[in-house]
Amino acid sequence: MASLNQILAVILGGGRGSRLYPLTKMRAKPAVPIAGKYRLIDIPISNCINSGIYRIAVLTQFNSVSLHRHITGTYHFDSFHSGFVQIWAAEQTNEISDWYQGTADAVRKQTYQIRSTQAQYVLILAGDHLYHMDYDEMARFHWEKNADITIAVQPVRKDEAGRFGLLKLDDDNRIKSFAEKPKDAPVLVDLVSRDDPARPYLGSMGIYLFNTDVLIDLLSSSDFEDFGKHVIPHSIGTRRVFGFNFDDYWEDIGTIRSFYETNLELTLPESQFNLYKPDHPIYTHARFLPGSIVENSRLKNVLLAEGCLIYNAEITHSVIGLRSVIGNNVQIKDSILMGADYYNREIPDDNEIVPIGIGQNSHIEGAIIDKNARIGENVMIHPFPPGTDLDALHWTIRDGIVVIPKNTTIYSGTRIGPESQMQ
Repeated sequence: MASLNQILAVILGGGRGSRLYPLTKMRAKPAVPIAGKYRLIDIPISNCINSGIYRIAVLTQFNSVSLHRHITGTYHFDSFHSGFVQIWAAEQTNEISDWYQGTADAVRKQTYQIRSTQAQYVLILAGDHLYHMDYDEMARFHWEKNADITIAVQPVRKDEAGRFGLLKLDDDNRIKSFAEKPKDAPVLVDLVSRDDPARPYLGSMGIYLFNTDVLIDLLSSSDFEDFGKHVIPHSIGTRRVFGFNFDDYWEDIGTIRSFYETNLELTLPESQFNLYKPDHPIYTHARFLPGSIVENSRLKNVLLAEGCLIYNAEITHSVIGLRSVIGNNVQIKDSILMGADYYNREIPDDNEIVPIGIGQNSHIEGAIIDKNARIGENVMIHPFPPGTDLDALHWTIRDGIVVIPKNTTIYSGTRIGPESQMQ
């Protein structure tokens, strides 16, 4: 009988993450903080643990130090448990001289490691998606269908069809056609799968369950670089490829806009993604922080992490991350503060003219403030029109959203916004 113990989860660490720049300037995409206290990589790892899959490998390549530190400092199984969360970094060997060239190529270059686990099945996951999913249900579907490959699929809206690999299922849920991010109208018409005008398509979620021998055969007999573009289209018609339906919340955190909107949606009482599921906890690095102090402040729709110090502030529709320090008479609206890795020293260095946190009398709106940022007093930050992209010395605009990179100092009196650009 097949069992979850025979599954190896392989989480793809992603490429350069250019669409999430500058959040990926100093870290890999899966290491980007989310929801005030987690990292994106915590989502698929937690889904695996909650599903009963305890053998997990994370493939990394770009800016991986922060991700390595987080994983090695977070996920430990005891000596009597066969589970593991391992880092499989890109490396040059006598046989391989180049780095990962795509999702499939990354897995190909770790074939030896996959074989060494003796896993009968390989679950391929992305490291930058937000969702709760019980992979146990997908595995049982895979075994019941005697599938070679199973792809998790979900309904897709018309206006998002060009972002997904779209597919069509037969009556037995076997995939009979597939197109990666189609744009042509005739192709889209042929791929309509659902009697729902708003969501007429089925799209791949980038979650694949392979029989290990099938996966290794496909990769070793080809030079395919990507699962969605190459491996899956090639397999349909020659392998037993099925679609596992998943009609629940799932979000690809691929751009600054999606990252921004997804985080802010978590602040709402009716948020589609539930952080408080007792049977689906999200695991992350254990921190020994005190509760947050909030003095004489007004907070509405705020996701507040621990260890924060907030004095006489007004905060609306915002995420306030770990160890955030917010001074007197500060207004924060529609913004994400990632917090800090440490507090200011008791006696600051000469270079610490501006302490970590948000200085008094500042107004922050429509912004992402990355970790350890130092925002001085009387700083004004306002969003730009959607679609605006700018790069300044100490800040960046992506799709109208102001991003203050990690460890950046914004000095007192600075004005960032469309009005300041016109002066």
